[in-house]
Amino acid sequence: MRIYFTRHGESQANLLHEISNRGLRHGLTRQGREQAEALARRLKGRPIARVYASPVLRAIETGILLAHRLDVEYEITDALREYDCGMFEGRSDEAAWQGWQTLFDAWVLHHRWEQRLEGGESFYDIRARFEPFIEGLVRQYGESDAEVVCVAHGGLYWMMLPLVLKNVDAALIAQYGLDYTTCIVAEAYPAGLFCVEWNGRPVAAPKD
Repeated sequence: MRIYFTRHGESQANLLHEISNRGLRHGLTRQGREQAEALARRLKGRPIARVYASPVLRAIETGILLAHRLDVEYEITDALREYDCGMFEGRSDEAAWQGWQTLFDAWVLHHRWEQRLEGGESFYDIRARFEPFIEGLVRQYGESDAEVVCVAHGGLYWMMLPLVLKNVDAALIAQYGLDYTTCIVAEAYPAGLFCVEWNGRPVAAPKD
């Protein structure tokens, strides 16, 4: 099996530089839709079985566009939602983004997994919804040639992909980046899921 972990296209929240990780507030920009269309063309002809998307509007719109172009069903799942920033949701001021950066650094640099913003999620909370979902996909599709697409968010992927992909760490993510509609291709091996391609760049994986 293959899983395509892709980020949504550019959204209005990105242009506004607003923390917008809940609900149906900010959809794709025109450029974001064009990015999603380009990704659909890249995936056309692949044996995609289903598209899964975060319940945040920019991911929903990306997922629906992909599903339509690839002629498959889509499913919205909270497992792929961007992590909740609590009291800073809906804000775009410098203090809010400093709070976001402090939390990011606490997780990535200091491994303080329990830290959260007031009203938001800890690293453990995100892991509790994301990891079982991916394990479920592997159980469902792992013995087949089916491929699925997961449409989610840069922050979520930065935190969670090193947990589910054996050959991915923060250094690799920092090197290759998580721009709009970045597509990370993972394949199932006996030893687990491995990244084999990062937005068109091959990544070394097991030969067996």
